Amino acid sequence: MAYEVDNLTLAEATRHAPFVDYARCVDDSQRPFNHVGDWPEKDQLYPVRVVDSRTEGMALVHVLGFQGEAPFYNAFAPHRFEVLLTVWLN
Repeated sequence: MAYEVDNLTLAEATRHAPFVDYARCVDDSQRPFNHVGDWPEKDQLYPVRVVDSRTEGMALVHVLGFQGEAPFYNAFAPHRFEVLLTVWLN
């Protein structure tokens, strides 16, 4: 994906790849004190895009439609989510 870090809508994300992953939040604890923006709620299902982060050296979970500020925008550590389903749009 060309956009490693960005606040993408569902429509924007599907322009870059023809699928959407859905993940359940399993850990909403320990919100960083400097986090500005949306925060996932435990047991809620979200459309996501899992993207390898060049800066972090691991895959991050981007919640589509969430709005957040730099440096991570809408990216969360993978331990916070369980990917349940991939829906191909073709």
